Amino acid sequence: MSKKILTVATLIVLLSASVVLRAQAGPEEEAIKALVQTAYVDGLINLGDLDKTRAGFHPDFVLLGVQDGKLTRLPIADWIAGTEKRKAQGQASPQMTCQILQVDVTGNAAVVKLELHRGNTHVFTDYLSLYKFPDGWKIVGKIYHRHA
Repeated sequence: MSKKILTVATLIVLLSASVVLRAQAGPEEEAIKALVQTAYVDGLINLGDLDKTRAGFHPDFVLLGVQDGKLTRLPIADWIAGTEKRKAQGQASPQMTCQILQVDVTGNAAVVKLELHRGNTHVFTDYLSLYKFPDGWKIVGKIYHRHA
């Protein structure tokens, strides 16, 4: 009987520790989700406030892709310049919505997996890497998959 009580007590302690750890990560996860929405989705993807994009991305950010079997690189400054050009030309961006599937935080490092949708069409699955700096979380890298 005492083995059963010990086993149940151990399970309760382990489950409680898991809940406490998730609660501690909660504010960081919420800050990261808000940053991804404002700096990335609203600003960069949907041609919104690029000052928020500049604030949310590290200046050394790089977008990595694969084209014709070769690795491509796009620095954030070039991506923002292209977005500014489209905005200046009056191009409307078909609005994308974001569904954040996962936020994984370990100390000052985080990874976000998200899906971007245009209407009912799943367009991209993105993987964003972030670091927390003294002035907050910054997106430092991205890889992605474009859905057919």
